[in-house]
Amino acid sequence: MDALAKLLDLSREEKIERGLLHTPAEIAQQPATWESTFSIFQKHRARLALFLADAGFGNLVGPKPTVFLIGAGTSDYVGRSLVHLLRRLWKCEVIAIPSTSLLIHEDEWLIPGQRYLWISFSRSGDSPEGVSVIEKALVSHPDIHHMVVSCNAEGRMIRCTAGKRQAFAVALGDAVNDRALAMTSSFSNMVVFGHCIAHVHDLAQYESILHRLVEAGKSFLPKAADAAAALAAEPYERVCFLGSGALEGVAVESALKVLELTAGRILTMWESAMGLRHGPMAALNKTTLLVAFLSSREHVARYERDLLEELMRKRLVKTQVVVGGHSELPLNGFADRYLSPEIRTAVPDDYRPAVDVLFGQLLGLFFSLRCNLMPDRPSPDGVISRVVQNVKIYT
Repeated sequence: MDALAKLLDLSREEKIERGLLHTPAEIAQQPATWESTFSIFQKHRARLALFLADAGFGNLVGPKPTVFLIGAGTSDYVGRSLVHLLRRLWKCEVIAIPSTSLLIHEDEWLIPGQRYLWISFSRSGDSPEGVSVIEKALVSHPDIHHMVVSCNAEGRMIRCTAGKRQAFAVALGDAVNDRALAMTSSFSNMVVFGHCIAHVHDLAQYESILHRLVEAGKSFLPKAADAAAALAAEPYERVCFLGSGALEGVAVESALKVLELTAGRILTMWESAMGLRHGPMAALNKTTLLVAFLSSREHVARYERDLLEELMRKRLVKTQVVVGGHSELPLNGFADRYLSPEIRTAVPDDYRPAVDVLFGQLLGLFFSLRCNLMPDRPSPDGVISRVVQNVKIYT
């Protein structure tokens, strides 16, 4: 049995006692739930296509609306994982903006006369900043179209947009409304739903990609779990995640997962390979685990490998792990360990976040256990909670 399967095999009583009732299962269920999310999208596709046409995406000529991808924390990183795919397929400006920024700087983000589609992502649908952003815009900017993707059918985001002509809301399956504090399956399933949105007019093409994602996820989970468990047993104090393009979203989300699940006892950071030299490299030391999500695009990977080889020469970190999209890749001096799914054809970078993030989630889980925390409730002093509370909204 792999390290994750061993946790899943514990008795219910032991899972509850150790805070393992939800987190391991919510990580393990992800590849199977992606197919369910695809089925949900299929049911909504026709109405969604009409909504997008009304929002300004039905006209083949003339400028298209600007798309904001909105969320807080992990939900913001969903948007960061989708920006490049949506921009490439929709051929319009797409910007990932945290709701925490949009709430207090809305006027600075909006251009008078420009049309907008706001796509809001949220596990609970009750994030106070996200709810307020939508409620205020519905009144002050009724020409803005809104799409809400949430994992909670009863959340305020879905309720406040119900019946609004300029809004379209979808609730994903209840199984991906993670019960644990840290978002895991909710993240990857909102990413998969975002893939579907991007492919609304060519869903058959995405379906073949989805099958590869599911295959990749199932083959990656056990090896990623064993690697994460082994690494978490080592005396690391810091973890640095690297990723660029769509894989930037994986890097920042993985950094958050380890930070959340260890209550900050393992310090984390993220950067792009090209950005690390410009100052952040100073934070690396011999207590650091470095995890690089290596691009499958050779032009990009050349730059990333150069950086990794430089780090190896300088001996700045204790261990360098590379997560890639190809089944086999010679290390050639740029990593101590290489992890990838066992698939024949690599998944393109734009779609990899759902699979690659599994390793970041598993590192968070096993580091949490090493820190003697309860992964389902890793914040013993209640510093953070499943849904952010006590945010005063000013009008």
